[in-house]
Amino acid sequence: MAEEKKVLPHKLTLNERRSLSVTGVTEVVSFDETAVVLQTSLGLLIVQGQQLQLKNLSLEGGQVAVEGDINALSYEEPRQGGWRRLFR
Repeated sequence: MAEEKKVLPHKLTLNERRSLSVTGVTEVVSFDETAVVLQTSLGLLIVQGQQLQLKNLSLEGGQVAVEGDINALSYEEPRQGGWRRLFR
């Protein structure tokens, strides 16, 4: 029997460019003080800024909170063919 994946609702709440709350997170791909990369139910979300910190992390509930000086939020589009394109 195939396992069904539960799709988490995705929502962003940004307060005064200092506090970001994200739901629908399935994985924290990477983080440091200048960038946080999150896999969400709607794609890869990249948060850029300075002095970024993960304050709340609940992957079971799909929730992440980021604090710091937030400069940009962007989604990366999935690429057709993935890594194989580099080697063609």
